Amino acid sequence: MINNTLSCYTTSTPSIDTDLDLADSGQKGIRQLESTLSSSPSVTLSISKRQTWLVFAAAVFLVTVPVFIEAPIVRSLPSLSLGLTAFWVWLSFRLMSRPATYVWGDLLLGFSWSWLAGAIYWGWLRWEPLWHLPVELIGLPFACWCLAKNWGKVGNWFYLGSLLGTVLTDVYFYIVDLMPYWRQIMRVDADTAPQILKNALIQVQTPWGQSWAIILALLLLTIGISPLGRNQRHWYAFSGAVLSTILVDSLFLLAAIAA
Repeated sequence: MINNTLSCYTTSTPSIDTDLDLADSGQKGIRQLESTLSSSPSVTLSISKRQTWLVFAAAVFLVTVPVFIEAPIVRSLPSLSLGLTAFWVWLSFRLMSRPATYVWGDLLLGFSWSWLAGAIYWGWLRWEPLWHLPVELIGLPFACWCLAKNWGKVGNWFYLGSLLGTVLTDVYFYIVDLMPYWRQIMRVDADTAPQILKNALIQVQTPWGQSWAIILALLLLTIGISPLGRNQRHWYAFSGAVLSTILVDSLFLLAAIAA
């Protein structure tokens, strides 16, 4: 009886060892795979590069599309547009509370400053172009303070890029003497606006207007492309905001031509 029991135990023991060996082999294989993925520079670089380009695309979107979304809202419902700023800030902090979505919350927070400035200026002060830049600078102290603390780099560099594009666009308006047309078009009805746009377009098509358009466009291209050599998300956010200024200005020029 004892011999039979020992025989059964001896027979069953190798199968237990085999199962343990298989389990150990599986765990070793998983550990080796994880080690390979974590130690592979090409895999890490590929993921990082894809994320930076997604930040770039999001920055372009946040500069171009809201121009045509916020504009109609702010003209008819300025208080609603202003109130949406609080929603963007709330949503940005919600996204930043999770590691997986932190970068998007960071970017959205920088966008909130641009949205706030747009709501204030185009809602109540759009008749006077001299107020445009002071209002657009509303988030600059906060952005500088955050960058000094090394916090919110993606969103704050996006805001600075957007602000730079706005400054250069306004500089062009000053140099080419388009401010009078700005004031006029903000005070007339829709039937009179096409003629004002036509007169402004004649001013832009002068040698002086064309020369400065080329100079400032090249400046924006240089400033916007240069940071792309650095594989850092905040620089891609900055570049996306700067380069999209050219796109927005081109769309407004096409709209003036069509009018």
